[in-house]
Amino acid sequence: MNKKLYFVLNPLSGKGQIKNHLLDITDKFTKAGYDVSVHPTQEHHDAYKSVLSHAEDSDLIVCSGGDGTLNETISALMDYSRLTSLIKPPKLGYIPSGTTNDFASSLGISKNMADAAENVVNGKEFLCDVGSFNDKYFAYIAAFGAFTDVSYETPQQTKNALGHLAYVLEGIKRLHLLKSFHLKIELEYETVEDDFIFGMISNTTSVGGFKTGESLKILLNDGLFEMLLIRMPENMSDLQMIISGLLKQDFSGKHFYTFHTSCATITSDEAIPWTLDGEFGGAHCSINVKNHKQAIGIIVPEDKAK
Repeated sequence: MNKKLYFVLNPLSGKGQIKNHLLDITDKFTKAGYDVSVHPTQEHHDAYKSVLSHAEDSDLIVCSGGDGTLNETISALMDYSRLTSLIKPPKLGYIPSGTTNDFASSLGISKNMADAAENVVNGKEFLCDVGSFNDKYFAYIAAFGAFTDVSYETPQQTKNALGHLAYVLEGIKRLHLLKSFHLKIELEYETVEDDFIFGMISNTTSVGGFKTGESLKILLNDGLFEMLLIRMPENMSDLQMIISGLLKQDFSGKHFYTFHTSCATITSDEAIPWTLDGEFGGAHCSINVKNHKQAIGIIVPEDKAK
């Protein structure tokens, strides 16, 4: 009996190129011995609902889309594991078709769809950490503050036309809107309280297309998040130092805090908008973040499965 593969795809992601490759991709899956079911998403949250309802009957789940589609798929697999008390949900294959595809870059998955499909059938399983954010999940980043709304407020048509440049242009328009938030951040081993313009809790070597792995010493399966916080600048000179540090990936200056932690509790006096994997994650006064070590098995190129 053939194994069952459930393939969920976002037909609008990126420039909608998945539609031109669908036959070749499903043919690869069929030749690899899978009975393939294909589901194009119809609306927001559809990937989550469809994967959750088909996880029990599937040997392999494959998703194609941007980081938002990947987030919905991983969230569904995590909830399926929790609801069924299974230690591990079905394995996950990923064919990136979004604008930036940060997590795919971290995993070494090709942005070429044919190569990514080949990886799904011939790659190796990599047990990857997943983050929980109150009652939600994130695959690679939870962030607040400066420019974090750019990814979900930039129109899809602009992303399709301009690619990564769309995010940059949208971010430049917000420079005059810098705002600080007073936060208390409780980690396993210390507590920090200060005014911050930006913060991210991540498990990725790429954020917004920019590499961060070397500077933050990131491993995707060590049970630890990397946390970066940026204090409010007091003047334009401070702001220039912050921008320079970001461009050089040098976070040793007085305006940067960096930590490695498996969990964190963050509280504030006002509700702060957060983004989870590039999608709006709600506004919160209190959040609890936890790293679920090696919770999802993602198929990656053989040289990355270590």
